Amino acid sequence: MKAPFWVRYVVLLLAIFWRVAPVAAQNAEPEKPKVTRILFVLDASGSMMAPWEGRPRWDVARSLLAKMVDSLNAYPNLELALRAYGHQHPNSENNCEDSRLEVPFAPKNARAIKARLTALKAQGNTPITYSILQSANDFPVDKNSRNVLILITDGLESCKGDPCATSVALQRKHVFLKPFIIGLGAERDFGKQLECLGQYYNAADVSTFRTILDNVISQTLTKTTVSVNLTDEGGKAVESNVNMTFVNNVTEAPEYNYVHYRDAQGKADLLDIDALQSYDLVINTVPPVRQPNLPIRPGRANVLTYKTPQGTLSLQSPRISPNPYGQVDAVVRAAGNNGATVVSVPFGAKQKLLTGNYEVELLTLPRIVRRVSIRQGQETAVTYDAPGTLNIVTDLKGFGSIYQLNNDDSQTWVYNLPENSSKVNLPMQPGVYRLVFRTKTATGSKFTDVRSFSIRSGQTSSVSMFTK
Repeated sequence: MKAPFWVRYVVLLLAIFWRVAPVAAQNAEPEKPKVTRILFVLDASGSMMAPWEGRPRWDVARSLLAKMVDSLNAYPNLELALRAYGHQHPNSENNCEDSRLEVPFAPKNARAIKARLTALKAQGNTPITYSILQSANDFPVDKNSRNVLILITDGLESCKGDPCATSVALQRKHVFLKPFIIGLGAERDFGKQLECLGQYYNAADVSTFRTILDNVISQTLTKTTVSVNLTDEGGKAVESNVNMTFVNNVTEAPEYNYVHYRDAQGKADLLDIDALQSYDLVINTVPPVRQPNLPIRPGRANVLTYKTPQGTLSLQSPRISPNPYGQVDAVVRAAGNNGATVVSVPFGAKQKLLTGNYEVELLTLPRIVRRVSIRQGQETAVTYDAPGTLNIVTDLKGFGSIYQLNNDDSQTWVYNLPENSSKVNLPMQPGVYRLVFRTKTATGSKFTDVRSFSIRSGQTSSVSMFTK
């Protein structure tokens, strides 16, 4: 028996789908590797001609830099550029705009950089701020590139600029990552004034300079991974499925957002993190935990471990249908006199919280405050009594309030009646209350009507007021 047309049509579509779908997936364009661009900003001021272990600093810097770019020439997805300052005008001219991009970015351009290094002459001023500012135009507009700036200098800013503020501003604009600064020579202790620019290294001697330069390039080009273990109070990695944000602690911009994952063996996965920036980690538990200055070592498989023990707050509505309140929420605050609000949760829901003590305010009428302790891996239940209903049958315009009567004979304000009509139907918690009311037409405070009443779970209490 021949199948109906619509059945044959569906079968044909499915066959086409299963043939085409794998091909489409296989032909998906692979993710293009990021281009890393390294801009060398070289100090060519007059002070670079000072002797350094028998040779001018200028000659040492040029020689080692030339060898470095030569070794990088065949590196894939890498472009280099050279900017120099203080080389076009003698120091006597005090030129504060003596900075120029000598070799623009291009792949495999070591020969061009080495040729320019040979031709340059160290003689002038030290306009660091101006050079950093101009470097913003040296990097091509490319949102997917890694822009790296390496400043090699033996002196401080000589043009009254603010290189640190300029560097931070350009980092915030994502012009380049956190820069490297290599200070040459041990006789001038200016490192503290340049640390705010980025990652500072003090090259006290030629051998150290060579090592630092190799280390900086290694940090730039070697892959770095980070795995984060979230543990309980005993240090066991059992927590997961929590949002984590790697925040650039220079710019305060979120650089990476992940939801934490552990595999079937309980191991946290590896995350590719650019080590050329410094981070704070915000673990978005409730409340969040912030870990400052992550100890990420470039070129390594870093394992970071933090305690984030959690338990569960379970808000359980009383078994009454329909609930006269409708939806009831609870506000969770950190324990203490000035506890900040942590989260607002509706009843009927469960909320994971960091272990500790909390104050839970139930938005019933009147509000109820409970103090709870959240334990690792445990569920803490909070509920409230089934409400009753206050029914004020008198329809009067006026001014009035409801107070709760306490065991010590004091009273606590609960609710203000609407001024346009005293007639209300109000769900309330069981207890003893007082109604205080004066009509708008009353000619004195002595005409205030005061009534006491009780509310019982699941029952309606009716209150009438007299006109005075």
